[in-house]
Amino acid sequence: MGWLGVFAIVTLAHARDTTSAFGFDSDTFAFANQTVFEYHEGHASLRRPSATKRDAYNRHCFVMARTAMQFKKFARFEPHSAALDDSALAARIRAVTRQPAWGEPLPENQRTVFPGYKDLKQMSKARRELVQLSIGHGWPSYFRISNARMMFQDGTGYQERTHARLNAALARGELFVAFLTTYPRFSINHSVLIYKLKSSAPNPGADHYLVYDPNHPESPRDLTWSARDRAFSFQKDWDFIGGFIRVYQVYGKPLQ
Repeated sequence: MGWLGVFAIVTLAHARDTTSAFGFDSDTFAFANQTVFEYHEGHASLRRPSATKRDAYNRHCFVMARTAMQFKKFARFEPHSAALDDSALAARIRAVTRQPAWGEPLPENQRTVFPGYKDLKQMSKARRELVQLSIGHGWPSYFRISNARMMFQDGTGYQERTHARLNAALARGELFVAFLTTYPRFSINHSVLIYKLKSSAPNPGADHYLVYDPNHPESPRDLTWSARDRAFSFQKDWDFIGGFIRVYQVYGKPLQ
């Protein structure tokens, strides 16, 4: 093969890598999903009436994780063009969220264009309420058929297969939306987007992953796979006591 052919292949591979890279500071929402309960050191309690707003944006973790993936696959931004009015912008957001989340990324010239903003982070900060109203309702996530897996696919074997699927997806440059649970306890019942294998150690070490958690727009969270325990764990935070969780992929295929 000639040098020109080699250069073309390398250039194409680099372009694909650049396109597929998920940036926490650009490809996530500027606002947070508010939890239904109030948490202290990871323990839930009812919110005080004064702290509960009628228009609180909660129960949208599945919607936000899914939409972040859809925008990465099906949207592009043109920051030097004039921004759309509310009606046109809402229509374009819905055009993105109606795409099958498990579909292949679209070529740049087939993506829905969002003028006036450089990325999802900037747009969701400037047009927060419109974006929240346009990406979908949170309540249907409670009735997802795939949620039933937590009741009968809870063994270490299933989690090992999930770990393998996660690594394979990330190796292909894909994103992995996950349902995290500790059922039958409900210390966490949540959806996040896993976007990068941060580090991996030889057995019996651990794999560490970078996670976009809709509850935490300020910085990535850490998910860990322990080869010794054959189990996942999620970092301690104000809304989770930390430690063991089970992971189930969602939006990887129809009905998942």
